[in-house]
Amino acid sequence: MATLAELAFSADDLAQMRFAVSPMWEVGTSFKLLGSHLDHPVHRRWLRQVRPRVTAARLERGWLAELIGPGGYVPDFLNPAPTGPAPDLAGELAAILATPTGRVRHDLDRLAYRRGALGPRLRALYADPRAHLPALAEEVETYWEVALAPYWARIRAVLDADVFHRARQFAEHGAGRLLNELHLSMSWDDSTLRLTRRRALPREAAGAGLLLVPSAFTGPGPLTRVTPPEPPQLAYPARGVGTLWRPRPAARSGAVAAVLGRSRTLLLTELEAPASTTELARRTGLSPSGVSQYLTALRDAGLVSAHRAGRSVLYARTAVAESLLGDGP
Repeated sequence: MATLAELAFSADDLAQMRFAVSPMWEVGTSFKLLGSHLDHPVHRRWLRQVRPRVTAARLERGWLAELIGPGGYVPDFLNPAPTGPAPDLAGELAAILATPTGRVRHDLDRLAYRRGALGPRLRALYADPRAHLPALAEEVETYWEVALAPYWARIRAVLDADVFHRARQFAEHGAGRLLNELHLSMSWDDSTLRLTRRRALPREAAGAGLLLVPSAFTGPGPLTRVTPPEPPQLAYPARGVGTLWRPRPAARSGAVAAVLGRSRTLLLTELEAPASTTELARRTGLSPSGVSQYLTALRDAGLVSAHRAGRSVLYARTAVAESLLGDGP
C-alpha cells in the first residue's frame, strides 16, 4: 500500500500560498537526471547535447556529483526558499552561501544516514561550510552556463506558461481545484493536501503557507522540501514539458528576414539548439568572421545570448527571438 503524507492548511496558509520559478530547482533536478545515465524520452535531445559539455567541464566528479545522486535525498540547503516569483541564480547562490553552519551539517547528517557515509569532499564541507560553500557555488555557476543558461529562454517560457495557467485556474475555480489538478499523486480535501508515496509532512514541522515550484526536470512525481521556518516547497512537473525540446518551425522567418536580413535570420533559425560560432559557420556556409559579426549585432539587439562552455562560447536565442520567429511554446 502506498504511503500517504498529509499537510493541513489554515486560512492563513492558503492566503500565503504562492508560485515561484527557481533556477536551483532546475539545477538539482537536471543534474540528477544527467547522473542517472537514462535516455529520457522527453529530455533526450537536451541530454545528448549537454552530457559531453558536462564531461568536458569535469563536473561528473565534483561537488554537485557528491551532493546530488541519481536517486534519493538532496540536501535541502541547495533549494533556499525563493524570496520572489522569479529569483535569478545569483540571488539563490547568495542564499546558499549564507546558509547557517548548523543547517548545512543537519542536511549532511541526513545525507550520510541515507548513504551510510560521506566522502572526503563532503566531510570537509561538514567541518567548515564557510570555507567550502564558495567552491560549490562556483561549480553551480559553471554547470548553469554549460547545461541550462543556453536553454533558459525556452525552459522559462514553459514554466511561466504553467504559472499563468495555474493562476487563472485559481482565479476561476479556487485553491481546491488548483491543488487537486497539480499532479495525479496529489489531492485536496477538507483543508488538507495529501501526497502519495511521500514522507510525513506535519504542519507543526513546516512554515506557514505553501510555495509551488513548476519544474521542467522534476518527474515523474512532485518533490517536497520542508525546512522550518520557511514555507514548505512543492516542485511539480510543469505543463507542456513534453513539447519542450521538439523542433519548432520558424513561421515568420521570411518577414523577419525582410527586417534583419537573410544571414542574420538564417543564424536565428539555426539556433534551434545552442551552437558555437564555428558550428554555425559550418552549417550555414557563412564565414566564421561573418557569423561572429552577425551574432554580435543580434546579441546587441537582445535576440541572442552568449554562454561560455569550457573554451568555446555557445549562442542561444532569447525569448524575444523565439517570439519574433513565431516560435513560442
